[in-house]
Amino acid sequence: MPDTLVLDYRTRSIRNLAWWLYIFHGFSLVFTMGAVSWIPLIISYLKRPDAAGTFVYSHHTWQIRSFLWYLVWMIVGGVAFATIIGIPLALLIWGAAWVWKAYRLIKGLLNLNDNKPMPV
Repeated sequence: MPDTLVLDYRTRSIRNLAWWLYIFHGFSLVFTMGAVSWIPLIISYLKRPDAAGTFVYSHHTWQIRSFLWYLVWMIVGGVAFATIIGIPLALLIWGAAWVWKAYRLIKGLLNLNDNKPMPV
């Protein structure tokens, strides 16, 4: 008999919200380079207390940290871009930040689908 985790209605609801937030972050990353990821960020900040005591709490923290670190690296790339010599470096930083955030979103979504917490 396989091990299955049966979630109550509340946990299922907050898990579904976290799933949609991952999707929103992903669409934002693909279509706007993350420019509108502040919308799911605010929702994560507002709904994270509701997930306290569940594995979903770590997913909200994971999404928040992913956004904040992505923002830091995009700003670093912007500073490098401001100098003519730093433009290739800025493109490298932005590309690496994009791949890193995509990895974090995919890893988080896969762990959420498996009902596993994130290592935060």
